[in-house]
Amino acid sequence: MDAVAHNGVLAARKADGWEFMQAMRIAGGRPLSGRIEISGAKNAALPALAASLLTDGPVTLGRMPDVVDIRTMANLLASVGAEVEARPDSYSIRANGNLDPVAPYELVKTMRASSLVLGPLAARCGRARVSLPGGCAIGSRPIDMHLDGLKTLGATVRQDRGYVEAVAPKGGLVGGRIQFRRPTVTGTEDLLMAAVLANGESLLENAACEPEVVDLAELLTKMGARIEGAGTPTIRVDGVDALAGTEHAIIPDRIETGTYLVAGALAGGELTLEGTRRQHLEPVIAKMRQAGCLIEAPDDSTLVLRGTAALSSVDVTTREHPGFPTDMQAQFMALMTQAKGTSKVVETVFENRFMHVLELQRMGADITIGGHTAVVRGKAALTGTDVMASDLRASASLVLAGLAAKGETTVHRIYHLRRGYDRLAEKLAGVGASIELIDD
Repeated sequence: MDAVAHNGVLAARKADGWEFMQAMRIAGGRPLSGRIEISGAKNAALPALAASLLTDGPVTLGRMPDVVDIRTMANLLASVGAEVEARPDSYSIRANGNLDPVAPYELVKTMRASSLVLGPLAARCGRARVSLPGGCAIGSRPIDMHLDGLKTLGATVRQDRGYVEAVAPKGGLVGGRIQFRRPTVTGTEDLLMAAVLANGESLLENAACEPEVVDLAELLTKMGARIEGAGTPTIRVDGVDALAGTEHAIIPDRIETGTYLVAGALAGGELTLEGTRRQHLEPVIAKMRQAGCLIEAPDDSTLVLRGTAALSSVDVTTREHPGFPTDMQAQFMALMTQAKGTSKVVETVFENRFMHVLELQRMGADITIGGHTAVVRGKAALTGTDVMASDLRASASLVLAGLAAKGETTVHRIYHLRRGYDRLAEKLAGVGASIELIDD
């Protein structure tokens, strides 16, 4: 499983078959029972990898999930000149040479989080040229707030032929007051990384409060950054001249945790989720308990779900943290198809995140969309069929619906799943699901 370098670019960890098997077949109606170890959070690991560009010292990141987005970011780091070594659950990065601060389209096109290297490269190298990113088709996620923030820190920013170029002043970035129009997780992370090497003090106001932002701040602090207020809407940064290498373990994936909680609630049985952090998932746990799910927390790192035969409808509205996470909206909607009564799911974060609804309807779900609201009428008798995944979390919702459906469900284009879930099929099969990867 170790990484191999060739032609100056890090090769991915050995493929486990996901890249070549484009569909997943699920036979519904089987209860789940057993233990699942929660992997590190993809959305925390990606900015942590980008942060390694801020120092010429070695950075070792533990509890790294084995997902495609992580491989893509590792390849991106290698392409700009960093030395990257991948092990089964950790990465070691050293960016101590002459970095080439260009993130090419070939690597950026599949992942929006690649814009996270913009701030670190501009701060470390004085210049960054990054292709406009791609990723899931869930709506507009422009990086204009990244660019406005870099301008506030003194950078000259321009767009040219699909690339964004940021050039710092001769003496480096300068501290400034950055006011986000709305909370943005990647924008907060990107500009936080830029500010730690800026000259003077920076204020990030209306900043995102997600646990992944806090985890990045803890990593940067270990590297020598001076940061106060991470996890609140106002983050204060006192810039330093240089950062050092360090070791850091990535936080557990709260979205993976929530996905398996919904899986257990839909399939029945008893699941124990280990290595998680309950406090990161309180909004989801509260809504699931309100719906009738039996969830216990013997300690802060363990959750136990005991399936219930009667689910009740619950309304939910996605919000920035500490609200209900948009990344759990599709999975929760799948749960509501099996709840008695009518529930409303309101999406306020992304404008195009109901693409899974048509596929759930193909399985027999009774869902009506009006603007940013989906009305779900349950309990629906779901029937297995062929469905098409449109994005990462939509893919997960279809797999979950397949667990509750009668007959076989085949989810096509599951490469989306491999971008963000570490061994999902293997973990579900390990607790009793009838699930297999097939050649499409």
